[in-house]
Amino acid sequence: MSLSRWVGAHVSASGGIANAPINAKKIGADAFALFTKNQRRWQAAPLCPQQVIDFKQNCQEANILSEAILPHDSYLINLGHPDQEQLEKSRLAFFDEMERCEQMGLSLLNFHPGSHLRKIEIDECLSRISQSINMALDKTQHVTAVIENTAGQGSNLGHSFEQLAQIIDGVEDKSRVGVCIDTCHMFAAGYDISTYQACEESFALFDRIVGDRYLKAMHLNDSKTPLNSRVDRHESLGLGHIGKEGFEFIMNHPATENIPMVLETINSDIWVDEINWLRSLTKKHIAVD
Repeated sequence: MSLSRWVGAHVSASGGIANAPINAKKIGADAFALFTKNQRRWQAAPLCPQQVIDFKQNCQEANILSEAILPHDSYLINLGHPDQEQLEKSRLAFFDEMERCEQMGLSLLNFHPGSHLRKIEIDECLSRISQSINMALDKTQHVTAVIENTAGQGSNLGHSFEQLAQIIDGVEDKSRVGVCIDTCHMFAAGYDISTYQACEESFALFDRIVGDRYLKAMHLNDSKTPLNSRVDRHESLGLGHIGKEGFEFIMNHPATENIPMVLETINSDIWVDEINWLRSLTKKHIAVD
């Protein structure tokens, strides 16, 4: 039998969340990411109940499981903000994002951890992020907070495996926290995944420091910038500095089974080709009686 891999892309929810699964189906995806509201605004109208019903129906018709859907929170949110007023604003917005996921029947929320803005110590910022997650988990029941690793650009935290582990260490309910590894960010942060062997070593390091049990999702992107550049610039698969070899390891790594694996590559015109290519990398395993 073949390993179960859920592959898709971050699709548009323009016109309402119910359109996202329709757009995912068009590219042959069995996973997708979306924004449940405008990602560049603080405020958003509550979810329309009919849109939620239609969203669930369209997911069913597209044969996409709720566990294979990876909502992304607003880009404005900074759960480690050094300013208390801005921190509270970010936390309230994050609580709203978690609640929207609950209303949609989804179990994951992907988010960028936060930035110290060069105003507080790294440890203090990481502690604020953990505390923010704890508060969000207390206010919700079924959604897992999924921390996305960053490229380490500017004052953004979460670029090292140690920082991710430190955030998780401060979370009280560890059954509802996880990590989304973005391959572009991982590479830009200094973890080589450009060859099969390098990928094997980098993912072994992740397992040692963070733990494979926390890997809840992946963003599959090539990188326009070289290893350890600390610059976040996505590229189509195979056309950047990562190349193709590492993705074969990723598509056969036991930890990537039954998690959403989502493209955020720059050319949506070739998403169908990229999805099919990724699936072709998964080795078929024949069951032996």
